[in-house]
Amino acid sequence: MQYESERIEYKSQMIEDLYREVIAFANTEGGVIYIGIDDQGNVTGIDNVDETYNRITNGIRDVIVPDVTMFVRYVLQDDKVIRIEVGQGLNKPYFLKNKGMKPSGVYVRQGASSVQASFEQIRKMIKDADGDHFENLRCLKQDLTFQAAQDAFLRYGVEFSEEKYRALGITNHDIFSNLALLVSDQCLHTTKIAVFNDESCTEFRDSREFGGSLFKQFEDSINYLDLCNKTVSTIKGMIRTDKKDYPDEAIREALLNALVHRDYSFSGSVIINVNDDKMEFISLGGLLPGLTKEDIQIGISQPRNKKLADIFHRLHLIESYGTGIRRIFKLYEHCPVQPSIEVTTNAFKIMLPNMNAKHDAIEDREEVINRIPLTITPQMQKVLDYLVHHGQMSDEDLQDLLEIKRTRAYLLTKQMNEQGLISIVGRGVNKRYKLK
Repeated sequence: MQYESERIEYKSQMIEDLYREVIAFANTEGGVIYIGIDDQGNVTGIDNVDETYNRITNGIRDVIVPDVTMFVRYVLQDDKVIRIEVGQGLNKPYFLKNKGMKPSGVYVRQGASSVQASFEQIRKMIKDADGDHFENLRCLKQDLTFQAAQDAFLRYGVEFSEEKYRALGITNHDIFSNLALLVSDQCLHTTKIAVFNDESCTEFRDSREFGGSLFKQFEDSINYLDLCNKTVSTIKGMIRTDKKDYPDEAIREALLNALVHRDYSFSGSVIINVNDDKMEFISLGGLLPGLTKEDIQIGISQPRNKKLADIFHRLHLIESYGTGIRRIFKLYEHCPVQPSIEVTTNAFKIMLPNMNAKHDAIEDREEVINRIPLTITPQMQKVLDYLVHHGQMSDEDLQDLLEIKRTRAYLLTKQMNEQGLISIVGRGVNKRYKLK
């Protein structure tokens, strides 16, 4: 009788750690497990062969995922020993169902022992089995929930149920894929938005970070960017024209492009920078090989995350591949300053110019003579009354007075200053508001 080795394991009786031995062999190069032989190779036999056989077959079927049974063969020797032949599996890593796809649940064969796999070994097994596409790889995190996704599908009138998971690409061999992670409530990637006082984007005015499902990040980011998108009114004779700094649809398309087409194998966030002149959307991943930014501008597209794009297309959030960038440029066709695209090896940036900003290169721009709101709102009146009695107020005073947050306070005081109602003195913690 041979000694235990990389391909041979002995067990005198059926014990629970049998399953980790099966997993270890399936995750490496296969092997044979003998039940009824002790560590020294002596035949001890099995007390109850039928009961033990049933426990082994049922356990291997129920305890290990993905299904490994097609790679396992059972042989009864002399009515005393059960020989379990385990072949190398095709859907690695195999793991204990109750532990998940992490080191405590994944085992590999190392010498004559079955040991926990490292995260690096687990990732390599996933990549070797599933390929290089991030969204198709099996997710290391399996305790996922999908409340935001379910709400989004319901809102757009599309069915979302466990029966649809495989068709959507959310599951792979009944295991959650990385695509599932992206649309789940536990998504690890975030979207960061920063508003700056200066053109070089170094002096922070406000910032936000949105996490959770990509559907939630999309909604939260759109709502916040809407606060940053002021409306300017121009009056010529008796005609008043209202115009937003940025076309709503351009913001929407730029944000969707950043969320859907970025490279999620990078751990960084989608970055959106906003100042008085422009709005920048920066996503990780650059362009796929063979594509240029000129290709993108004329509508050529090859999605990096095809299944993710298909989901957003199914919800009618995107119309078809390649149209979003063209639509952005179409919205700016009569604007003196055009959007621009910058591409590096690992990043993609699209810049939307503020359509109401006074750019140095534009000499014939009409003077903006009034900004909405054109009437004094109740909040503005409350601020004016306070200043009449107190002479000045700080940001903290204003936020406490109106029970509003910093972003709303900034937008309100900026509007009042532009209408000539108040003056802003100082900056940072020393900033004060006074009557003009």
